[in-house]
Amino acid sequence: MAAGTVKWFDQGLLNLGKKLMDLSGDTLKLGIIDNAVTPVHTTADPCWGSGGSTNFSSHEVAHATAYTAPISLASVTWTVVSNVPTLRAANVTVAQDAGGFTNGYYGIIYDDTTSNKNCVGFVDLGGPISLVTGSLTIDWSGANGDILTLTQS
Repeated sequence: MAAGTVKWFDQGLLNLGKKLMDLSGDTLKLGIIDNAVTPVHTTADPCWGSGGSTNFSSHEVAHATAYTAPISLASVTWTVVSNVPTLRAANVTVAQDAGGFTNGYYGIIYDDTTSNKNCVGFVDLGGPISLVTGSLTIDWSGANGDILTLTQS
């Protein structure tokens, strides 16, 4: 199943401007959560773990063979592409798994390098997603893998 439109936490974008995260050098990860909490762009101080007002890691889906922990994003770049600052990463695929989670609703993008593991954004998976019935692919935005673009108006 393909999934996702990426949304950005207001606090996550503010943290970028405060130099709390380095998109070009830090390790970005994607954790899958259930629907016990619904992320929205106004979520207060979102973190993956303690340290902020909202701890998304406490809602992480169960680990199994295919999903064993939050996924490190691969091939991450934060560069200017055709005059547009652009964050890119490789698409994420989690294989079908007979013992996998059945309650995936959101993917939380966070900076694993920061002490609070500050969350940057999230992707609505259109859940519930079940690895038991099929694999999960997050195609950021087609062939380029654009996660975030900041276009001047």
